[in-house]
Amino acid sequence: MLRWLLMTLTIASAATAAPLVIGHRGASGERPEHTLASYERAIEEGADFIEPDLVMTKDGVLVVRHENEISGTTDVASHPEFASRRTTKTIDGQSVTGWFTEDFTLAEIKTLRARERLPQLRPENAKFDGQFAIPTFDEVITLAKAKHVGVYPEIKHGHYFAGLNLCQEAPLLAALTKAGWTKKSDPVFIQSFEVGNLMRLRTKTKLRLIQLMDAEGGPADKPDMRYRTMATPEGLKGIAAYADGIGPAKALIVPRDGAGKSMAPTTLVADAHAAGLKVHPWTFRAENIFLPAELRMGDSPAAHGDVAAEIRQFYALGVDGVFSDFPGIAVTSRPK
Repeated sequence: MLRWLLMTLTIASAATAAPLVIGHRGASGERPEHTLASYERAIEEGADFIEPDLVMTKDGVLVVRHENEISGTTDVASHPEFASRRTTKTIDGQSVTGWFTEDFTLAEIKTLRARERLPQLRPENAKFDGQFAIPTFDEVITLAKAKHVGVYPEIKHGHYFAGLNLCQEAPLLAALTKAGWTKKSDPVFIQSFEVGNLMRLRTKTKLRLIQLMDAEGGPADKPDMRYRTMATPEGLKGIAAYADGIGPAKALIVPRDGAGKSMAPTTLVADAHAAGLKVHPWTFRAENIFLPAELRMGDSPAAHGDVAAEIRQFYALGVDGVFSDFPGIAVTSRPK
């Protein structure tokens, strides 16, 4: 209970709070992402929040996968009984071929097992292939409450799922309400790259909402909007009307040049704070391929560089939290 109390006080005391550490898909640098084992590892390493990405099954259950196309993160391709369900769909304007959660019942999803999404970069994770089931959102909430950490769910492809009459918003709020989480002070952030679902949620819940922003492109449900425009002082004021914070790609805070080296930081953190918004950038990963050139070690893309230095830079820039595949490193790098 002591850790739970300390986390609650941290959330409530923004002026003196240490940055939050969010286990990105759990501790996905050490276990296959979005498995209970990955979330448990993140909790062991001291993460304040665990992040489940939410997609829907055919029978309307929220399950935890980064994408609704699941051939890269499950063994679905090895199940002959599901071979005929391989298909091509248009998801947020992109043609995608594979197997999709909305074509499976929960009972069928539960026959699948998780696989490492990046086996070339994370061969140690691939050793766990076939061991872990696909969790439901309810199962993740149960784990979080038992371990006294928060949840940071992301609504994936909300506009697309709504078009299938599988809107995630109502079951998401129902699950959180069942857990007793309804207040702004509760250990929950709800995030989305889209805008419309966050605006709707603002009218239905007091839980904190986070507008995700990529370095390029724009929200799938608002084709006239661009994330870089949303990241301007004027754009941030608009976000503050319906959200409590932003989750920007790291490049919106520390851009990189053509050689992959870090450039001078932007004013995004200060601008967001001026608009009353928290800032939780993503994603901090240890492998060289994800790091700025000056922090890479050795020539292998899979080798680990100095991600701790990158995280410390962002802490020094005043961010309010970080998403990391290696939450243990983010915890030990945090200002004391």
